Amino acid sequence: MSEGTRRKKSAGRSAKRAARQNLQQSTVAFIDRKIPYYEVLGEEALQQIEYNADTVLEEIGIEFRDFPEALDLLRKAGADVDGVRVRFPRGMCRSIIQASAPSEFTQHARNPERNVIIGGDRTVLVPSYGSPFVRDLDHGRRYATLQDFENFVRLAYMSSSLHHSGGTVCEPVDIPVNKRHFDMIYSHIKYSDKPFMGSVTHPERAQDTVNMAKVVFGEDFVEQNTVVTSLINANSPMTFDATMLGAATVYARHNQATMISPFLLAGAMSPVTVAGTATQILAEALAGIAYVQLVRPGAPVIFGTFAAAVSMQSGAPTFGTPEPALILYVAAALARRLGLPFRSGGGLCASKIPDAQAAYESANTLQASALAGVNFMLHTAGWLEGGLVMSYEKFIMDADQAGMIGAFLRGVDMSEDGQAMDALREVGPGSHFLGAAHTRAHFEKAFYRSNIADNNSFEQWEEDGAMDAARRANGIWKSMLRDYEPPPLDPAVDEALIDYISRRKAEFPDQNY
Repeated sequence: MSEGTRRKKSAGRSAKRAARQNLQQSTVAFIDRKIPYYEVLGEEALQQIEYNADTVLEEIGIEFRDFPEALDLLRKAGADVDGVRVRFPRGMCRSIIQASAPSEFTQHARNPERNVIIGGDRTVLVPSYGSPFVRDLDHGRRYATLQDFENFVRLAYMSSSLHHSGGTVCEPVDIPVNKRHFDMIYSHIKYSDKPFMGSVTHPERAQDTVNMAKVVFGEDFVEQNTVVTSLINANSPMTFDATMLGAATVYARHNQATMISPFLLAGAMSPVTVAGTATQILAEALAGIAYVQLVRPGAPVIFGTFAAAVSMQSGAPTFGTPEPALILYVAAALARRLGLPFRSGGGLCASKIPDAQAAYESANTLQASALAGVNFMLHTAGWLEGGLVMSYEKFIMDADQAGMIGAFLRGVDMSEDGQAMDALREVGPGSHFLGAAHTRAHFEKAFYRSNIADNNSFEQWEEDGAMDAARRANGIWKSMLRDYEPPPLDPAVDEALIDYISRRKAEFPDQNY
C-alpha cells in the first residue's frame, strides 16, 4: 500500500470519526415541545367520554384473567369482584391514579446524557416494536434474526432523531422463544447507551430484565429509579390476561415503568365510532393503571393506546386514516386530564414496501401524534405491513421524518436573533439575503436538511444514479452500520451480564412455542 493510499484511508477514518462525534453532539435526549396541543373536543365532550368510561367500569367491568393476585388487590381496594370480572365504583380508578401516579418521570440510560423525561411537554421518539419479519431491498422479506435485531439497535443508537433504543425491535426467530429475551436485552445494553424497554412475554422474563438492569445500574439504583419501560397491552375488549398482568406486577414492584396500552382495531375490538372507541380506551387504561398503583403506589406509568381501524369490507387493518387520528387526539387529551404521560402514534402503514402508500400513511399518523402531544412515540421508525415487518430502508426514511418532527415541535425562535431585524435592515428592498451577515452566520444550520430527499436538478439526479428514496436509504443504513462503533461498556459489567445469561439459559430447556 502506498503512503498516499494510507494517508487517504487515514483521512477517511478521521472524517468518519468526526462525523460520528458531530452526530453524538447534535443528538438531544428528548424533544422539549414549544407549540400548543391540537384539540378536537371541548370540555363538555371530554367530560361525557369520562362519564361513559366510568359507566363501563361500573356496569360492564373489566376481566382480570388467571391472575388471582390482581383480583385480591382490587377487591381489597373496594372493587366488586365476580369471578374474573371486576367492576369499579364510579371514580374509584381515577382516585387511585391521581393519588399516587407520577405525571412525569425520568428513565435513566447507562449514559446519563441519554436520560429521557417522559411526560409533560416532552416527546421521546422510539423505534418500532414486535415484527417477526424484516425487509431490505437486497434480500426482500424474511424472518428476523438476532443479527437483524443487533443491526436495528445499532441504527437506533446512531440516529440522532431517535431518543430511545426501543424493545423488541424485531423478533429474532433464530433464538428459542423462551430464551431470546436474554439476547435482546443484552443487545440493547451492549450496542447502545440509550434507554431501552424490557421483556413482557412472561413474568420470569420481566424479572430477568430487572436483574440484568441491576447488573448495569446497581440494585439500589434500580429500586429507587426507573431504568426500564415496558409495554403492557390490554387484551381488548376489556380484558387483561395473566401474561401482561404478571409482567406489569414484576416491573411495578421494582419501580420500573409500565405502559398500559389498550390495543384496538376499531370495528373489531372496539366500537366503529371515535367516541365509543375513546370511551373503551379510557376504561381499559384506567383499570390497568389503577392496578399498577395498587401494586406499588407511585410506580411510573404511561397511559398508552394503539388504535387503528379495520376495513369493513375485508376485515384487514388500515392505517393513516382520519378516524384513528381523531381517536389519538381525544385519547391524548384524556391522558392530560388524568395527569399522565401518553403513548401512541408512530410511522404506521399497511404497505408491504417503502413506497408512496407507506410514506403518506406513516406521515398522517406521525403528524397527528406530534400535534396531539404524544410523550412516548413507539413505532416511530421501521414499521411496514401492519407491523409484521421491520424495514431497513423505511427505518432510515422514518428517522428522517422524526428529525422533522423534532424541528417542528421546537417551535418558532422569537429571540432577537430569530426575529432577524438586522438582516432585514442590511438587505433592504430589491436585493437578496444570500450574502447577508445573518445568513452567513446561520447557513450551516438554517432549515432542516433531509438525508433522504433529493433536491438536485434532473440532470444531477440522473448522474447520481437516478435513485428513488428507498434506494438512497439502502445506501445510508449500510454506511451507518459500516461506521458503527459501540459505546463504552465496563468490561466487568459485560462479563457479569454474559455470566448471568449463561447461567440462566442453562437452567431450562429450549422451547420454540
